[in-house]
Amino acid sequence: MREIIQLGTGAREQLVDITAQVQRVAANSGIRNGLVAVYAQGATGALMIQENWDQSVQTDVVHLLRKLIPRGVWLHDAQDGNGDAHLKAGLVGPSETIPLIEGELGLSRWQNIFFCEFDGPRSQRSVVCTVIGDDP
Repeated sequence: MREIIQLGTGAREQLVDITAQVQRVAANSGIRNGLVAVYAQGATGALMIQENWDQSVQTDVVHLLRKLIPRGVWLHDAQDGNGDAHLKAGLVGPSETIPLIEGELGLSRWQNIFFCEFDGPRSQRSVVCTVIGDDP
């Protein structure tokens, strides 16, 4: 079963919690045990499983990536000024796979799924969510 999650972002760089949307897709699939694969479409967005307790961890991720990969110093910036966004997305990666256990995402209490925006704000981003299992 596959569904595309649509979302918008409000800043150039931010982490957006999509856990509830992914859980909804998994629940709608009717599959109770299997895998949920999430994949960010686009070359300047990524996905990350990270702590959900407070906003500081997400802010720290953005600040770390800004320090590691600053704006305005990359060859690709001559094309459209977002060389850093491509590098950040490539470093973080476009996908995550989460076990589906008895109809629930197999995340720990402190984990959520985040879409990582590195070239926003964007009115539309797409995340492909695929649920695979051995029971319908």
